[in-house]
Amino acid sequence: MSIEATEPGTADLPLAVDLDGTLIHGDTFFESILSYLGSNPLGVFALAGWFTKGRAFVKAKLADYAPKADEVPYDLRLLAWLREEKARGRRLALATATDRRIADRIAAHVGLFDDVFASDGVTNLKSARKAEALSAAYPQGFVYAGNEIADLEVWEKAKGAVVVNADDTLQFRAAALTVVERVLPDERDARAALEKALRPRQWVKNVLVFIPLIAAQGWADLEGWKSALLAFVALCCAASSVYLFNDAFDIPADRRHPRKRNRPFASGALSPARGIAVAVGLAGAALLVGWAANVVVLTLLYMAISSLYTVWMKRLVVVDIFVLATLYGLRVLLGGEASAHPASSWMLAFCGFFFLSLALVKRVTEIEGAPENIRRGYTIADAPILKAMGVGSAFAASLVLALYVQSDVAMFTYNSPMWLWLLPGAVIFWLCRVWLLTGRGEMPDDPVVHAVSDWMSLMMALVAAMAYAAAVLL
Repeated sequence: MSIEATEPGTADLPLAVDLDGTLIHGDTFFESILSYLGSNPLGVFALAGWFTKGRAFVKAKLADYAPKADEVPYDLRLLAWLREEKARGRRLALATATDRRIADRIAAHVGLFDDVFASDGVTNLKSARKAEALSAAYPQGFVYAGNEIADLEVWEKAKGAVVVNADDTLQFRAAALTVVERVLPDERDARAALEKALRPRQWVKNVLVFIPLIAAQGWADLEGWKSALLAFVALCCAASSVYLFNDAFDIPADRRHPRKRNRPFASGALSPARGIAVAVGLAGAALLVGWAANVVVLTLLYMAISSLYTVWMKRLVVVDIFVLATLYGLRVLLGGEASAHPASSWMLAFCGFFFLSLALVKRVTEIEGAPENIRRGYTIADAPILKAMGVGSAFAASLVLALYVQSDVAMFTYNSPMWLWLLPGAVIFWLCRVWLLTGRGEMPDDPVVHAVSDWMSLMMALVAAMAYAAAVLL
C-alpha cells in the first residue's frame, strides 16, 4: 500500500525514476555479468580487465547481455502510478546508472518517459553524478524515485522523494533531506524467497547416501551412520549452493518459462547478488562437513560437476542427461565412502540404469513443458526417442536387480533371498507408472521429489522395505 506525503508543492515537478530496484525488481548490471559468464565461462579474465577501466566501461561492454526489456519484472504498483502521473501531464524521466543502450530499451518498452539519463561508457551516472545531471536538466527542481543508500545524494539535491522498496531507515533518512511525496513499501519477503531458492524439498534425494550402509546391513555401525549423516548434510549444503548458482545463471531462461518465471531470482523476489553470496557460504560449509566425513574430494567433485552442468553441460544434448544420472549416482558412491561400506558393482550398475531413466524423465518433462526457445538444444520431436531411452533404461535397471537376486552374492548375503524377488517387481512397477505419468504430462520436473508425495510411490517403497527386511531377518 502506498503512502502519500501531506506536504504540497512537489506534484508538478518533473519526476525522475531509478531503474534497478525501483522501476524493476532486479539488478541489470549483476544479471548482465551472470549472462556474460554463463555464455563465456572463461570471460572472467576479460571481465576483470574491463573493471580496471571503470564500472561505466564494464556496463557498456555488457549491454548486449542485459535482460530484455519485455522480460524483466517491473514493479507494477509504481508503473500504475507513473501512468496516472503521465496522464495528468507530469514530465517523467528514467534516471539510471545502467548503460544508455539498456536504459533506452527499457524506456521504449515502458513508453512513459520523456527523458533518459544513463551511464555512457565513460561516466557512471550514480549518486552525486546523477544528482548533478538532474539538477542541470531541471533547474526549477525535480522529484526523484529511488530505493537504496546511494540515492541519498540525489535526494539531497531534489525537492521531493519517492521511496520505493526500501526499509524504514532509508525512508527516515530520505525524509530528513527532502519532502517525501510517496512511499511504496517493499512487499517482498526476502527470507521466504531465500528459503524457496534453497529448495529444501530437494534434499530428499540425498537420502541416497544411506543406501550402501543399509544394503550392507550395517544397522549397528554407529560410526558409519554418523559419517553417512555428515555426508547427507554436506550434500544438502552442496545441493542448495548449486541450486542458487544454477537459478542465478538461469534467470533469462526462467523468465521465459511459464512456471519457472516464478522462481525467486527470475521474479525479482530475491537479489541474485545475495543468493550468490549465500551459495558461496554453503559451498564452504559443504566442503568443511565433507572433510569431517572423509569425503571432501567426492563432495568437491559433486559440486564441480554440478557447476560445469550449470554453465556448460546442460546445453550439450544427451550429455546433460548422463551428467544428471551421474550426479544421482555420486550420492550413492559418496555415502558408501563416508560409511566405510562402499557401493558394490551390482549396486552401481543398477543405479546407473535407474538414475539414467529418472534423468530422462526430468528432461522429457522439461522439453514438453517449455517453449521452443529454451529447450537447450532439444526439440519437441526428440521427446519420443528420449522416452524410448528412458523406458529401456527402466527395464535394464530391473534386469540388473533381478540378476543380482539370483546371484551367488545374494544367496550368501541374505537368510531368505527369495523375498528379494519383490524388489525388481516393485522397481519396474514404479518406473512404468512414472513413465506413464510422464507421457500424460502429469509428472513434475523431478520424479524423486514427486515420489515423496505420491501414495503409490510410498506404497512401493514400503513393499521394497518389507521385502528387504524379510530377506535379512527371516
